Formats: sequence, C-alpha cells, structure tokens
Amino acid sequence: MTDLIVVGVDGSGRSLRALVWAAHEAALRRCPLRIVHVVPSEHEYAATPEGRAWEQSHRDRGVLAEAEAIAKDGHPGLEIDSTRPHGAPSAVLLAESEHARAVVLGAKGLGGFGSLLLGSVALQVVGHASSPVVVVNHVATGHHRVVVGADGSEHSQGALAYAFEQASLRDAQLLAVHAWSHPGPPALVSAAQDAEAMERRQALDEWLAPLREEHPGVEVMEQVTDEDPVLALARASDRADLLVVGSRGRGGFRGLALGSVSHHLLQFSQCPLAVVRPRPRRTAA
Repeated sequence: MTDLIVVGVDGSGRSLRALVWAAHEAALRRCPLRIVHVVPSEHEYAATPEGRAWEQSHRDRGVLAEAEAIAKDGHPGLEIDSTRPHGAPSAVLLAESEHARAVVLGAKGLGGFGSLLLGSVALQVVGHASSPVVVVNHVATGHHRVVVGADGSEHSQGALAYAFEQASLRDAQLLAVHAWSHPGPPALVSAAQDAEAMERRQALDEWLAPLREEHPGVEVMEQVTDEDPVLALARASDRADLLVVGSRGRGGFRGLALGSVSHHLLQFSQCPLAVVRPRPRRTAA
C-alpha cells in the first residue's frame, strides 16, 4: 500500500502534535493513517530483564492506544493502522517511507524518533526518505497559505509539485519564494542587479507555469528577493500553515542528502516543514 500517511509517535507532546497533523492530512486525502512506535532495545524502568520487558511492553501499548484514540476522536471515519516494530527508528521509518505519501515526525521526542531536532535520526529520515517528510514543530492553522521555496533545482521542482498539491488540497493560497544572497552590501543596487532580479522573476514564472495549468484553482503569489533564503523562508513561514522545501538546492554538494537551507529551516520554521526529495527513478527491467 502506498496511499497512506505514516506518523512516528513516542508519547511526547510534540509527537502527539505530529499525530494530530498527520491524522488531519490523512483525512484530507481520504487515505489510511499508519501509526508507528518503535520499541527501544533497552529500558531503564525495571531492574531485571523480565521486568524491563514487561514494563516496556505495557508502556508501548499505552502509547499506541493513546495515539489511536486521539486520531479516532478527531476523525471518526479515518482508517487507522498501528504497529510496534523493533529496530533502529531511522531504519524503520525509512522503510515505511517507501510505501507512504508522507512520513510525519515531531520536532523532538522522548528518545525515539527525534530526541534531538538535528540529531542523526531526524537528519537520516529527512535526508533519505523516499516520501516527503513533514516535521511538526510549531502547529499553525488559519493562515490558509502554503509557502514553498523555489530555485529551479530538481529537488525544488519536487517541492513545487508537492506544494501545489497541498495548496489545492487545503484550498489555500500558494506563496512561491525565490531568494538568493547577492555578494556585496545589499544597499548597493546596480542596473546589473535589477536585470538579474528580472531574470530570476522570469525564471520563477517558467518554473510555476506548468503547475499553474495543472492546478488552475490555486491562487499563486510570487516573492523574488535578494535575501538569504533561510531568512526569507523562515519569515514567510510565520504566516503559513505549511512550508515546503526541497531537501537540497542548487548550492549543495552532490551526494549530500540535506542542503543547508532545509537543514536550518528544521530549526527556524514557524510552521510544519515538509522536506521533499525527488522520487527515485525506476529503471526498466
């Protein structure tokens, strides 16, 4: 099954916020929700191996039971599946991403899915997942706006397509931001810089054109600015329900899974952040 939303939970408040976001996303898409709680290899609550196993088993079942109850309460008709796999959280979630429309994580947790926002688990999942990964730190609603960063790269094209889909799904306005840092003092504006800004605006129009045709009902706003992309997108996220970026842009080194812009926005975004990687191309048999 590939038409589902996967969410990682660990009982923390932030993972429950991710659960609420994921349940709403699944309800919007009318697809199943899969709740995943990875069972840790060790636990410190009991002194004996038998006691640790018993207490951990009951705690994990409680985490899943609570998560299922919250999701069902918010969306009574939602199809929900839950699982408690053993293993490394990043490996489990990366495997889940191969069959999901999106993987949703809380920004921080109790030690399973994101004990550190920029720790190895979060970075591995965001940087290597087959599906988009949505990191829920601040929950924002009511803005009716999706913001997407665009730079013309392959990853950016994937982000644009996902952002248009999200805006259409949510009946929201789409703000496409193309920002770049120009060398030299920003106060010195030259004719050459004016010409560059015009070229960049035309490029943004070209990147957006086919998606505008595909989603004619989406209202699109454009922002082209000579500004650090992280600052521009973080500022725009303060007035958005969702921020969408590609996992890497034009400025990254080939082979790196996560670019500096998406990496920094994991920390600075003021709304849920969707990081999109291009789907792997399937080779003909």
